[in-house]
Amino acid sequence: MRYPADRKSCTRRRIVEAASQAFREKGVAETGIDEVMRRAGLTHGGFYSHFDDKSELVAEACAAGFDAALPNLERITAAPTPSARARLLIDSYLGVRHRDNRASGCFVVAVGADMVRLRGPARTGYARGFARHLERLSAALRLSPNEALNRERVTHLMSSLVGALLFSRAIDDPAESIAMLQTMRRRLRRQFCHDESAGAGNDFVRIL
Repeated sequence: MRYPADRKSCTRRRIVEAASQAFREKGVAETGIDEVMRRAGLTHGGFYSHFDDKSELVAEACAAGFDAALPNLERITAAPTPSARARLLIDSYLGVRHRDNRASGCFVVAVGADMVRLRGPARTGYARGFARHLERLSAALRLSPNEALNRERVTHLMSSLVGALLFSRAIDDPAESIAMLQTMRRRLRRQFCHDESAGAGNDFVRIL
């Protein structure tokens, strides 16, 4: 039976997409090849027609996971001011919907802890994907015309967002978890989203 020329590449993409979703939900260490192939609607044996091992799959899934953020970054880029761009990111990232939707959520939070324990292609793939993601985020937010200062502020903001989301997911009490998100949204808005016409007392204005 003849198959279309791009059938193998399409199947590989299905596996990578299934892995990216599974890694977000369950983590890399807890997700086996069987689980990934089941989600892709394929058999375990077919895996080795596409990948040498799980580490190679992890590397590609990391690239796909970070690329999935591109539509959100485009929406941020389109906002008219640094304050508006920062607020859009803060409010969406620290929302209940993002907290609860791990399968489609931030790849940094989902698999970052796993990467500390991994080596080889998996670790390299994540590191490259993360570096590219931070560059894209810096370009989208544009918090300062000074490139080095922009990168510093974006790194600060992203670190705060990741920590707050991790804490909110770790808290069992729903009300306390929501309170954590609300508190961090308020604090980060004060730090990054002041009205740009507010005057000299505004640290956000000064650094621009």
